[in-house]
Amino acid sequence: MAKFIAACVQNTASEDPVASLAAVSDLIRRARDAGAEFISTPEMCIMMEPRRQEALAKASPEAEHIGVSAFRDLARETGAWLLSGSFAVHCDGERMWNRSFLFAPDGRIVARYSKIHMFDVDLPNGEVYRESNRFRPGEEAVLAELPWGTLGMTICYDLRFPHLYRHLAQAGADFLTIPSAFTKPTGEAHWHVLMRARAIETGCFVIAAAQTGTHFANRKTYGHSLIVAPWGEVLADGGTEVGIVTAEIDTARIAEARGRVPSLKHDRAFSPATPVARAAE
Repeated sequence: MAKFIAACVQNTASEDPVASLAAVSDLIRRARDAGAEFISTPEMCIMMEPRRQEALAKASPEAEHIGVSAFRDLARETGAWLLSGSFAVHCDGERMWNRSFLFAPDGRIVARYSKIHMFDVDLPNGEVYRESNRFRPGEEAVLAELPWGTLGMTICYDLRFPHLYRHLAQAGADFLTIPSAFTKPTGEAHWHVLMRARAIETGCFVIAAAQTGTHFANRKTYGHSLIVAPWGEVLADGGTEVGIVTAEIDTARIAEARGRVPSLKHDRAFSPATPVARAAE
């Protein structure tokens, strides 16, 4: 069993990748100064660009990406394990990957995860989101080895698909990252309860760095970066201000939670339900 300090960076990205990267880099250094050995940033942590063509123009292939290059250097500088919540990375001429990278302390990219579930939603307040218009969905669940255990990598809207997290936990995940740029309306309604549910269902620690504040065209993100223990206790909550939060991760708590309720071992096969025919109204 092991213990380490995890940190979530909480920022307000703008349309300017260079300025946003500078702000995030300072927060990463602050997290390391606070003792963090594993540091996560939010989804789209260096660019929130509402215009599709401008976003495509500002994104880059991985080999030329300013975020990838900078995070390699930051990992080496700080000596921490560093998770880029996600960057917009070119995959073809018309769409991008929404991709998270795990950097080792020597700057190596240990793992990549491309967001599987696209946020295509019309909210009651009139906000409309069509991630599938600009991003290509990923197709692979991803695990990566850390010095303290196994990490399962996900991004934001994946949160609403619990089967992904059950799969990751049953495949060996001890920790789950869910970097996000959650909208304020959906965050107020569901953020805390869903993050706690994913921890409880899997017996994993959940590390969810989040964007906060007002971005373009009055788009608001919810903040409240969370670190949640396997029994569902919130160990750290970032509130709504830009900054960092840290918490001690004690891996002994994983076996303890799973020993209390060993539901990951209790799956049973069942026949699918037959849809009920509804009378015409």
